[in-house]
Amino acid sequence: MKSKTLEILQRDAKVIAKSMYIRFYPMAIEDGEDVTVRDADGKEYLDFLGGWSVAGTGHRHPKVVQALKKEIDKLLFNSFTSFSNETTVKLAEKLVNITPGNFSKKVWFGLTGSDANDCVFKLVPYYKKRSRFLSFVNSYHGQTMGSLSLSGHKSQSAFVGFSNVVKVPYPYCFRCPFKQEYPKCDIYCIDYIEDYVFKTYCYPEDIAGLIIEPIQSDGGDVVPPDGYMNKLVKLCKKYDITFCADEVKVALGRTGKMFAVEHWNVVPELITLGKPIASGMPLSSCVGKSEILDSKPGSHLFTLSGHPLSCAAALATIDVIENEGLVKNAEKMGQALRRRLEELKEKYEIIGDVRGRGLILGVEFVKKLETLEPASLEVAKICYRAWQLGLILGYVGMFSNVIEITPPLTINQKHVDSACEVLEQAIKDVKAGKVSNSEIDKYSGW
Repeated sequence: MKSKTLEILQRDAKVIAKSMYIRFYPMAIEDGEDVTVRDADGKEYLDFLGGWSVAGTGHRHPKVVQALKKEIDKLLFNSFTSFSNETTVKLAEKLVNITPGNFSKKVWFGLTGSDANDCVFKLVPYYKKRSRFLSFVNSYHGQTMGSLSLSGHKSQSAFVGFSNVVKVPYPYCFRCPFKQEYPKCDIYCIDYIEDYVFKTYCYPEDIAGLIIEPIQSDGGDVVPPDGYMNKLVKLCKKYDITFCADEVKVALGRTGKMFAVEHWNVVPELITLGKPIASGMPLSSCVGKSEILDSKPGSHLFTLSGHPLSCAAALATIDVIENEGLVKNAEKMGQALRRRLEELKEKYEIIGDVRGRGLILGVEFVKKLETLEPASLEVAKICYRAWQLGLILGYVGMFSNVIEITPPLTINQKHVDSACEVLEQAIKDVKAGKVSNSEIDKYSGW
């Protein structure tokens, strides 16, 4: 029987630019519903990647679909750059109300997380009349030139970004670049910024802003230790540096809080949103201090920004998250999932670390815990085998050795149990040599 999936992939290879994708296994998705997707041949998969956290409300949530149908009957398109629209304004009002901070706020809209972080990159230095920006090693803020410049991810190392960004180490305690041990270190990585970076090659009076992922997602699902974020905000306030949070991947309930920064009770002056905000419709946002976002009128606009269909989907998405208990469910199911993953860690030496908050979890695989040598090839094979067994996963990290788990926030205990059973079987099968090197040669992932 001929495979429609393989036929699509063969056509794909002839006409789609390789620069626009990363692949982990040969799959073409035909349709999806809630926590499952089906390929072009009708095979069903449990989706524990969620389109890199886009599917927060699950695939095709009925309320989101209904909102889109209602909006499309009114208006297919509006260029918000020149004409206002009530749906877009309603969403802005909602975001102003739910994001952290009691100061005067406004909202900027774009199409993807990259352009939201580009907004930060452009406007903060303009507003502050300072030229430099601080960001973090292994960070991922996007693919446009401004967001790429802010990033420190290996996937972008082939490109030279703008020179005004200075990158400092992220608090990756499992692989501390300073060979320190938390909490004995007293969060030395921030002392390093003040005592070394600020006194040698990047004076604080030249720094307009600092941008951080509260959980460094594509960098390996790294969670800062307790006390880090508060100490970082204190440093920013001391030197009048604008504190910005990139929550493109982790906002809107994913971590068990509506916004990840709420875990540390810190308030960013600007916060960027994307991926899950409209349940898969193209939309991004930067929410924050009015004086920053108003500082240069007409300076960061796109014809399709604030598209009424995307904004209608976003309003429905937020309504579902708030009224169907998805934030609480993310916390509860995240705890259950982490317990199961910790049990796997005890059974298999190849699992070096399990970390995360809510329903963004990272499982780091190592060949030897003593040396922390990354098990990159093994992770690629485990993800491939899990896909063969009906579970969609992906991998991230500095060494491509961290399996990222970001399922829809609608999952239940049965889904958790099924996913962990498949993951364990995949580990066993890879250990037994059931996945060859040649099978994954075409799929480089990160």
